[in-house]
Amino acid sequence: MLLEDLQELDLKADGTQARIQDALGEVEALDSRLQEARAAIEAKQGELAAVEGERGLLEENLATENGNMTRSEANLKGITTQKEYQAVNKEIASARKLIAELEEQILQKSVRCEELNGELAAMVSDISSLEENVSTQKVDVLARITAEETTAAADEKARVELLRSIPAGMLKRYEKLREVRRGVAVVEARDGGCMGCNMHIPPQMYNNLFRSEELITCPHCQRILVLHQGGQE
Repeated sequence: MLLEDLQELDLKADGTQARIQDALGEVEALDSRLQEARAAIEAKQGELAAVEGERGLLEENLATENGNMTRSEANLKGITTQKEYQAVNKEIASARKLIAELEEQILQKSVRCEELNGELAAMVSDISSLEENVSTQKVDVLARITAEETTAAADEKARVELLRSIPAGMLKRYEKLREVRRGVAVVEARDGGCMGCNMHIPPQMYNNLFRSEELITCPHCQRILVLHQGGQE
């Protein structure tokens, strides 16, 4: 009966620890959501910086081409031959074409920057709400963990007290059975059978349970048998 009481505490502790681990998993998942959102913002900021950098280079090239065209137009005034005049005009035409292409590319980059800034603003707003939501949820989860830990501490104190009444050899046997029988080492014997494996127990062995003179285990599953005589016919 002492072992049954011990098992009740141990099974309760198993459940408590499982709930604590689940709660810790919830905290980890919440933190992961925030990390993913922050990483997405960083990636978007990186994309925006890259586009802005590309636009900056295009603007530098545009300034260079505008300067070149201005000089070519100034050179026209000093040209005296038709051949030179045609060559410079060709340079100017090429420069104008390149300038138009650069201006179009700059416009496209500017439009993309506006889009990215809009997306980034929305993401920042979303993560602000997410942080508040996660913070609220974590407070609730951590409160549950604290309550479970308080229960676990009280149960452990009761377990230590109970262990003082259980012989070391019996405790060792119980703990080994717990390991191999998924936490259940002690089961009730009822109506001539083992409630752990639902197998029939030899009549003499079952009768010996009523005398409570020795530790009796099921011959099939090896679990320790306990008889609740008040419920027996």
